[in-house]
Amino acid sequence: MNKIDRIGYNHDGTAAAALAAAYDTPPMAYVRSYGCQQNVNDGEKIKGVLMDVGYGICDSPEQADLILFNTCAVREHAEQRVFGNIGALKKLKEQNKGLLIGLCGCMAQQPQVVEKIRQSYPFVDLVFGVNGIDTLPNLLAQKIEGRKRVLQTPVERTEIVEGMPIRRDSSFRAWLPIMYGCDNFCTYCIVPYVRGRERSRTPAAILEEFKGLVTAGYKEITLLGQNVNSYGKGLDENVDFSDLLALLCTVPGDYHIRFMTSHPKDASHKLIDTIAAHPQICNHLHLPVQSGSNRILKEMNRHYTVEHYLELIEYARRTVPGITFSSDIIVGFPGETEEDFEATLELIKKVRYMQLFTFIYSKRSGTKAADMPDPYTHKQKADRMGRLLAVQEEIACEQTAALVGQTQVALVEGHGRGEGLLNGRLRNNLVAEFAGDPALIGSEVQLHITGSRAAMLTAELA
Repeated sequence: MNKIDRIGYNHDGTAAAALAAAYDTPPMAYVRSYGCQQNVNDGEKIKGVLMDVGYGICDSPEQADLILFNTCAVREHAEQRVFGNIGALKKLKEQNKGLLIGLCGCMAQQPQVVEKIRQSYPFVDLVFGVNGIDTLPNLLAQKIEGRKRVLQTPVERTEIVEGMPIRRDSSFRAWLPIMYGCDNFCTYCIVPYVRGRERSRTPAAILEEFKGLVTAGYKEITLLGQNVNSYGKGLDENVDFSDLLALLCTVPGDYHIRFMTSHPKDASHKLIDTIAAHPQICNHLHLPVQSGSNRILKEMNRHYTVEHYLELIEYARRTVPGITFSSDIIVGFPGETEEDFEATLELIKKVRYMQLFTFIYSKRSGTKAADMPDPYTHKQKADRMGRLLAVQEEIACEQTAALVGQTQVALVEGHGRGEGLLNGRLRNNLVAEFAGDPALIGSEVQLHITGSRAAMLTAELA
């Protein structure tokens, strides 16, 4: 593995001075993040950096002096939606000549996207990639001080920048990245090409940030990585993800830990034993299987078998009382036969997931799967998806019905769907809706489960 440099965030004040000279009052920035939790956390850092140089943060593009789209590249139709949203900003730019418009994130790591912005969207002022957040002050200074456009050429950086300012979206739930990038190269996935190779933060840096979150009163802290189970590669210390979890659990305080995403090829009995040993870790495991066919798993380059996956599930059931499972499933991967699909249905019936996140395969240019023969139509794939969802809905209804009558701890996340209702997330990751005072948002409560509707529970304060 290449040497990983670790540098501290720093800017020389040029951007702050340029902003102060260009605006009579503090300018406002609108940041919209698309995609995964890692992107959401990146968006929080972008807001922190902008506030650090003098911007305020607003909730509407119409109020903004700077609009930044922090983008996702996982699916091509999502990219097209972003381009459509950028195009809609042209009118705002015509109305406000001083408005700055920028695109960043995973889309900006693709040379063809940067070139499309250069050629077709002349009103876009800034472009920078996923590892360029710390360069944003310099880019802003260049733009404000007279350069027409500042469009960074996509590059892969190996540095990990620590200490970047952050403006978190929640006061009680926090994302905490423990690593960046991915080495797995699943044949359907663009992530390694846009986020680069795996780079782990040091345990000391993670622990320091974690302690700060606990001290600040955060109740739920989610550790992030494209594959958290491969944490530790390239570090000087001999430490893996289970060791890191155990280290964080030594911090005193009132909190609980979640993590995502786990890759089955690197999940281990040691990880499951660590979950069982520490009550601060939620007894829920998101373990994306993608397919129940060994043939398709090999085509996907997943490096595990169905048998290995089921053994992990059974060990977790024996070891962690009350553990629940969720997963990702891709329906209609190129060449998936009816027999392959039936194997996926059988896996779902065996595992009995509490939740499933399902996707019809979406061709992604630049990945190996995009060049594989794909004889099945979208209608055939959609029909399979309907059958899968019917099976999962029946299982989920049975799973949630079994919780009725129990009392469980929940973190109150926000308002429910009706007047006077709140949502609370249980440790098993399900959401229960109950009547309560909005002042409870951000606190943990005891809920008595009174009913279930598919994946949603109803409850009352215990």
